[in-house]
Amino acid sequence: MHKLPSVSGKKTIRSLNKMGFIIIRQRGSHVFMQREEASVTVPLHNPIKKSTLKSVLNQAGVSLEEFLEHL
Repeated sequence: MHKLPSVSGKKTIRSLNKMGFIIIRQRGSHVFMQREEASVTVPLHNPIKKSTLKSVLNQAGVSLEEFLEHL
């Protein structure tokens, strides 16, 4: 099992974009993305807290391995 990496919000958005998520809107430092029924809010922090990244991946329905593959 892999450990959660320390990544920025921009890298997270780029990775989710490669997996088919599109940016719907941005409000302040938070970007709202959507793919089919799954929607996720990504903060534009550098770096994102590991607990927040875990929550983002759970909201997106993406496994850690899939996320790391698209980084």
